[in-house]
Amino acid sequence: MPSAFAAQDIHGGYGKAVVVQGVSLSLDRGEIVALVGPNGSGKSTFLKAVYGLAHLFQGRVFLDGTDVTDLGPEEKSAAGMQYVPQIDNTFPDLRVRENLEMGAYLTRDPEDLHRTMNEVFDLFPILGERREQRASTLSGGERQMLALGRALMARPTVLFLDEPTAALAPRMVAELFRRILRIRDSGVSVLLVEQHAKKALEIADRGYVLVAGKTAMEGTGAEILASEDLRKVFLGQG
Repeated sequence: MPSAFAAQDIHGGYGKAVVVQGVSLSLDRGEIVALVGPNGSGKSTFLKAVYGLAHLFQGRVFLDGTDVTDLGPEEKSAAGMQYVPQIDNTFPDLRVRENLEMGAYLTRDPEDLHRTMNEVFDLFPILGERREQRASTLSGGERQMLALGRALMARPTVLFLDEPTAALAPRMVAELFRRILRIRDSGVSVLLVEQHAKKALEIADRGYVLVAGKTAMEGTGAEILASEDLRKVFLGQG
């Protein structure tokens, strides 16, 4: 059975600058994979390159065994891949409900849309409570929940999360990670780029460490956390 997602020998960047050099990774179904490393190591660039938002100089991208390398972001989204950027990931002037409806733009059946929205409200009850509020009135953590919910409205099989807990309070970080675990448990494969590397590896099934655009280590989250050298260099102490 093919992986839910696989990227092979990815070289990506911006303009003529190659930031990511020869990175390969995969996600199995219903798995969280954490992509960690120092600032500037190419983590976010990797996500953007495989999704079609940065230049892919070399490499192939597969979704459930199908080569989707040459598809654009909208086509990849329709195929089951969703990318949630770190910033500008909601429509601030639209209501919460309208933001979620935007995520379901491919859904033609109103009953399917209603059912999926209720599933999102079950995962993020605060969104249900504030469905008629404009997104601009939400807290930072609530906006991140809305961004995740909007992506889930498309019923993805693979979800890319680019530093979803950036600038959030510790309590909200823990809350968001609990929700990401529930998303994983629903069968969605999650590729998580995260500044809180230690916390990300604690919930991840597997992880990859990038340094200067190249893979420095891969293994289970526990294996990477147990590596003292990498713990000191990338994750800090405690």
